[in-house]
Amino acid sequence: MEGTRLPCVVGSAGVPPATARLDVTAAGARAGSPGEAVRALYHSHYTALACTAALLVGDVPTAEEVMQGSFIAMCGAWWRLRDASKALPYLRSPVMNQASSVRRGRGGAGRHARAPAPDVASAEENALALLERSSVLTALGTLPIRQRQVIGLRYYADLSEAQIAATLGIAPGSVKAHAACALSSLRAALR
Repeated sequence: MEGTRLPCVVGSAGVPPATARLDVTAAGARAGSPGEAVRALYHSHYTALACTAALLVGDVPTAEEVMQGSFIAMCGAWWRLRDASKALPYLRSPVMNQASSVRRGRGGAGRHARAPAPDVASAEENALALLERSSVLTALGTLPIRQRQVIGLRYYADLSEAQIAATLGIAPGSVKAHAACALSSLRAALR
């Protein structure tokens, strides 16, 4: 799994990929408003955060609600942020917390059907991609929430162990332990 990108269930049409990073500090300074800085943050990081939220809550519509609420809250609380370069970590925490709260509120079971897989070149490729995606998502769904968070932040958001630890408020050693347990469980489930 190392270096592998997990399949994402979020349709990101019209949203730039997370790899197209924008400098939030510069964007906010140029625009002169919190709205512009949050908009730059949205365009550069929405896909990775939405994929992580979808992984945690189990469906796209709820993940999008989590994302919208988090970005709206970020815009309203921008004045509390002293260092604009810390905007992304500041945003990740409510996304993780709200997604976990939604999941707990459901008793661990998803209530919405998963979004269909995107179209691929042929029927055979589509069938194989759907089978792989559904088996990976099913296996991810069996993991405890903390392991899902660590895997989501690592493979969807491409965060380092230190960044994951800071986002989740746990020690870097705990991140390693959760990741190792999760990957071991996923290997066993996907065999």
